[in-house]
Amino acid sequence: MVAVLASASFGAVATAAELHYVLGTVGNDVENFKKLVKPWEEATGNTVKLVPMPASTSDQFGQYRLWLAAGNKDIDLYQTDVIWAPQLAEQLVDLSEAAKDLVPKHLPAVIQSQTVNGKLVALPLFTDAPALYYRKDLLQKHGARVPKTWEELTETARKIQDAERAEGKGDLWGFVWQGNAYEGLTCNALEWIRSFGGGQIVEPDGTISVNNEKAAAALDLAESWIGTISPQGVLAYQEEEARGVWQTGNAVFMRNWPYAYSLGNGADSAVKGRFDVAPLPSGGENDSSAATLGGWNVGVSKYSEHKEEAISLALFLAGPDVQKQRAIMASSLPTIVKLYDDPDIAAAQPIIPRWKDVLLGAVPRPSASAKVKYNELSSKFWSAVHETLSGNGSAAENLELLELDLEDLKGAGW
Repeated sequence: MVAVLASASFGAVATAAELHYVLGTVGNDVENFKKLVKPWEEATGNTVKLVPMPASTSDQFGQYRLWLAAGNKDIDLYQTDVIWAPQLAEQLVDLSEAAKDLVPKHLPAVIQSQTVNGKLVALPLFTDAPALYYRKDLLQKHGARVPKTWEELTETARKIQDAERAEGKGDLWGFVWQGNAYEGLTCNALEWIRSFGGGQIVEPDGTISVNNEKAAAALDLAESWIGTISPQGVLAYQEEEARGVWQTGNAVFMRNWPYAYSLGNGADSAVKGRFDVAPLPSGGENDSSAATLGGWNVGVSKYSEHKEEAISLALFLAGPDVQKQRAIMASSLPTIVKLYDDPDIAAAQPIIPRWKDVLLGAVPRPSASAKVKYNELSSKFWSAVHETLSGNGSAAENLELLELDLEDLKGAGW
């Protein structure tokens, strides 16, 4: 690996530098990153200091905006969510020329998501789409099949939960997911609404579509889960809280991202070898599954005093070697197409080739439509959903109010 690095475009530079790299703290992100970046450090003589952030992507984005608005020179590279490109574009370096040989290897849709007005503002690290995690041992024990619709999931979760509790497993819940008022709830709720045929909040042509009967029906069903098949505390869950319940063996179903797969099969996991994944359910037999398109990228701050070194690191992290290692270590989905046929990845993480089926149902959030106003749009949406789930107004009432709020936001220009 080091020999390859030394001769590549991201190889040794004249003066060693310490780069500051910001990333979130979900799962084993920090420990994995240290392992991945070590060959680059050894080959170039540069070092990378991590700046950890909260697990909440909403809090993380807010901090990014503050630092970039202040022209912070201390941060060299930002790990960015797939939806942030339009909002951060003006303060990140254009990587188009530096990455011209690497770009054709990546999924075109992912590259497109990081291109704003012809400027490539970040390079893909991995893509993401959530799936339905299910306890295959419990489904087999109770003669249940993997649910195809949300109604089926509701019934199956309740049936197994009640039966297991009758046998003394009082801590078992039917379904855990991300119900906190943050970006993760936008993802969950978008999946429910889209799978019911209720649109995607704002359509690609800018039409606000969220206030409709199908969207309301989706949210009404989700509200029925609170305190029945999902704990009341799910209204405060993010990814790690849901995984914590799941990985201790206290849930039948979980909605989560690919990173939870390898952790769920870890040596300390109570569900190791006892679960599998499937596409998320649909709203009905004639509807389709929907999984929010996610993924993380790396951008270079235009205020960095070490741009050459930072670009070198970004190219390395987005390259095939690191994407392969990240896939093997953390079950992260590559954005480099050929890696889905890599035998080493298939042997270490057999779920990755199968995740293609999940990606087929991936739906983007309306960040392209709302552009710089997406964060406000999402906040209004998740707030309306959280009010509904909390029993504060019906779905129909809250969606009607949301539509008015989004019309005002659109009228102010997005």
